[in-house]
This record gives sequence, structure tokens and C-alpha cells, in this order.
Amino acid sequence: MAVAGVGFAGLVVVAISSVGHRAVAETRSPEPAPALVLIDTMESELHRAMNSLGNNATDATQQPKPYFLSYAVSDSDSMSLSAQFGAITGSHENRRRVADVQVRLGTAAEDNTHGDHRNSALTTIPLPLANDSDAIARTLWFATNRGYGKALDGYLKVKTEQQVRAKEEDASADFSSEKPAAAILPPSPALVVDTAAWQIRLRELSGLFKQYSDVFYNNVALEASTETDYFVSSEGAKVATPNQVARLVIVARTRAADGMDLFRAETFEADEVGHLPDQKTLIDKTVAMAKNLEALRQAPVTEPFNGPAILSGRASAVFFHEVLGHRLEGQRQRGDDEGQTFTKLLGKQILPPFLSVSDDPTLADFHGMPLSGHYSYDDEGQQARRVDLIKDGVLDTFLMSRLPIASFSTSNGHGRAETGHMPTGRQGNLIVTSSKTVSDTELREMLRAEAKKQGKAYGLYFEDISSGFAVTTRRSPQAFQVIPLVVYRVYVDGRPDELVRGVSIVGTPQAALNRILATNDKQDIFNGICGAESGSIPVSAVAPAMLVSEIETQRQAQGTARPPILPPPGAASTSASGKDGQK
Repeated sequence: MAVAGVGFAGLVVVAISSVGHRAVAETRSPEPAPALVLIDTMESELHRAMNSLGNNATDATQQPKPYFLSYAVSDSDSMSLSAQFGAITGSHENRRRVADVQVRLGTAAEDNTHGDHRNSALTTIPLPLANDSDAIARTLWFATNRGYGKALDGYLKVKTEQQVRAKEEDASADFSSEKPAAAILPPSPALVVDTAAWQIRLRELSGLFKQYSDVFYNNVALEASTETDYFVSSEGAKVATPNQVARLVIVARTRAADGMDLFRAETFEADEVGHLPDQKTLIDKTVAMAKNLEALRQAPVTEPFNGPAILSGRASAVFFHEVLGHRLEGQRQRGDDEGQTFTKLLGKQILPPFLSVSDDPTLADFHGMPLSGHYSYDDEGQQARRVDLIKDGVLDTFLMSRLPIASFSTSNGHGRAETGHMPTGRQGNLIVTSSKTVSDTELREMLRAEAKKQGKAYGLYFEDISSGFAVTTRRSPQAFQVIPLVVYRVYVDGRPDELVRGVSIVGTPQAALNRILATNDKQDIFNGICGAESGSIPVSAVAPAMLVSEIETQRQAQGTARPPILPPPGAASTSASGKDGQK
């Protein structure tokens, strides 16, 4: 994630890869590896390892046999292009095949992953790119032996710690019992991108910023990938699932005269590059972004505020992802360090009764718009499924991986991870629905009425959002932060809306969720990359715009650097004075 970093658990709108030089005119990957060569080798070596590793010893100081072993392989091709101020700055192709080997010792009730030792089960290693069965088997053999040693060390530590620690609050097992899935879906198709045509398009888009003197940085990046994920386990699971994605990201930055840095970002996503928006749509979005940045430079800095506000659909989606979604992930309901915000609230109302929330990774799109959080099988080989988390405001369940908790002992298909990380319960497509809807006009009138009732001169309207993060650990305040990009004051007396800058939304989850008064009658989509303990994964959130009776904001960091002293080539010397530098 090069645009924005996230601490704890958080969401960002974009993920831009590093790029390098490439000279050929077209990106065309080799035909995908025949599924049977790779997956049969994985299965054969896994069974050999299960029959050879360890012995039947019951003494933990010896070498117990694994009770579970799995191989997960990511086989992908990807490309990226980037441009700045009308010129290509990088071009890169990547062919990658990586294996995650998971080894579990002991029993499902207590194994080497217990407590803080989750990562003792995992070993990650690159695999040969060629479909050479012997070379692949040899690499898996090496990784499995190394993984066994790591797992044994973790198991010994778990056994030692259990002798001296107090009784745990949640004594659930370390691994759930699940029916193994068998699903070999067709491999993802070859990656085909007309690189020359896209270089022209990116040069045109990034070149539009040259007419805006105060935009000192921009980047237009195209990413496309095709990937097939393979999973086999000692339980008999055998799964292969394809995935394709294309993403175009436009980012631009400016700096106000008082030193505050400002940026805008637009992300467009599809299953392949041919389904991305046409050039006219992208040009219109880019010009609007540049003009908005110029306007933000002149906008007043908002003061800390506590009062009514409307969050647009996109802003509302990020709000629910951060404030609610992360706290409904299964692993956050057990462990000494977890805040367990909603653990004891099953069957109780945690949202207004007109709101319901589900997570449905089986949806590839929503009303024709692609969803980033779609998948067919999770990263533990479990079939994806819709989970109704909250029904009419009442909490019903959590997002479960194969790590049980006191209330739920099985997975519901939400064990997700980036390659190189242990899967945990994570969001996919979080979808918020409302039975108390009004039109946008009515929602704005309700905002003005609420502000007037509270004696406020205005309420706030959050139009666009960039990212957010949530703190879920027990040793820190249970808080969240959402970073808006475009915010307006909506005045009670009917004056035109006023653009402001320097706003961030802060608060605590239970208070914020209970202040929702109404929503509009249409849902909007936020696609992004979410970072947490199991790595960075693609997610989506879908929600209507909503009116809240109170929302707390604080000022963002001011910054101390002044705008560029020297004007850009061919522009008038206006930036240092703080005047509008558009030519």
C-alpha cells in the first residue's frame, strides 16, 4: 500500500505497486499452468509428509505426528503501468508462485497455534514457476520440514506456558472440524493487456494536471492481475479457484498556503482492463478532482465539531467497515488482548431496528458494479457464504474462520489472508440495508432540522472518504478514525454549502452506532484494501447515506512545509502567495 498506510485494522481506498521499466508493446502472460500438474504434486507431497513426519509419541518433548497439514499456493501474473504529468514513469510485469505450508501439532483442542503462537504453524516459500513436478515437490519438501521444526518449537512453548498461566476466559479449541471441500474450478485466464494503448491513455490522464499549477504531485496507475489459488489439506480438501482484477487509480496532491497537505484519489475497478470506464469518463473525473483540489486550497479549516451530519453512501460504507465490521470478526471475541466490544451482546440490539447488516462474498457485483470482496472459497478451503450478522438491529453472529470462539465452533467461510499470513475471520462484502429510507432532499432537510434543534449554525456533509482505521485491542481505547476528503458545512439558514478542509471523524463504536437517525434510499459502494493481522486483502462495503444526530470531528495535522516556492515550468508565480494557480 503505497498511498496510505494503516495501523491496527484499517481500510484504504487504493493499493499501488512499485513499478519498473519494460520495453515490449503488449503484456501477454503464458498460458496458465495446467491445474493437475501443480495440484497433484501438492497432494502427493502432502500425503508423503503426513506419513513420514514425527512419530506416535505422546510426550511433547519428542516429535509428535502432525494432526493437520495444508498447502496453499498462489499462482499469479500481474502488470502495472504508471504515469505522471503526461509521461510514463514505470512499467512492470511479475510472474509469481508462492506456497503457504501450514503444520499443526497436538490436537484440535490445543495445538501449536494456541494463544500468541498462531504464526508457528505457517511457513511461506516461493515455488518454481515451471510445471516441473520434481522441482515443485522438492521445494514443498524443504518448506514442510522447516515448517515442522517451527511448529514443534511453538508446541513446546504452548505446553510450557499452559503450566504457569491463569485459566483462560475462552477455552475454545484452536481449530474447528469442517467437511473438506472438493472444487477444481477452471484456472484464471491469461493476462492480456494492450500496453501501448494504455500508455497513451495514462499519459493523457496524468497530463491533465499540468494545467493546474498548485497540484505538485500526481500519479495515474493501472494494475491488472490474473491468479489461481490452489489448496489441499490432510483432511482431503482439494480446491482451485480463479480470480481476475483490474484497477485504475488516480491520485493528486496539493498544499494550502498554511502548510496543510491535501489529496484526492479516485479508484476504478473491474474484472479485466477491458471493463474499466471509457476515457471520457476518466477525463471528466480527473478534471473534477483537480478543480476540487484547487478549491480545497482556499477552503477554511474546520474547527472541532460535535453535532449532526450526513455521511454519503461511500463515507457510510467506510464507517460501517471500520466501526462495526472489524469488531464482528470472530477472533476478536477471544484472547486476553481483544477489546471484545460485542462479544457479550449476541441476541441484543446494537443498531437502530431499521438497519440490518450482512457479509456476502458470493456477490461478484452489486447492481452491475464490481465488488472487490468477492471470492468463491476462502483461504482455508471453505466455501464462501452469506452471513447475516445483524437482523433488524439485533446481533446474530460473527465472521468466522476455523478458529472457534465460545459461541461458535465452526467456520462460515470467512477465513481470509494475504499470502504469508495465517487466515483469520475477515470481512468480504459488507452490506448494510435500511427499512427507514427517505430521499436525498428529505435527508438534507432532516439534517438542518436536527442542527437547528441542537442550536448549531450548521451540520456537516461528508461527500468523499479516503481511509480509516479501528483500534480493537483491550489495552487501547476502543476508538475509530475515518479520514474524509471532501466535507461541506450545510447551514441551517439556507446559505449555500461551504467546502471545508482538515476534518477527521473520531469516536467510539457503541456511541456512534446508536446515533443513526435515518438513511437515504440508495446504496453506494466502497472498494478498497483492508490491512489487519492476516495481511492486506480486497474488501467492499455497501451502504446508504445516513444521518447521525451527533458525530465528533477533530482537526487533521496542519503541516509546517510551505507550498513550492518556485512555480512549475510554464506557470505564473502564484503558488507561494496562496492564490489559485489554475491557468
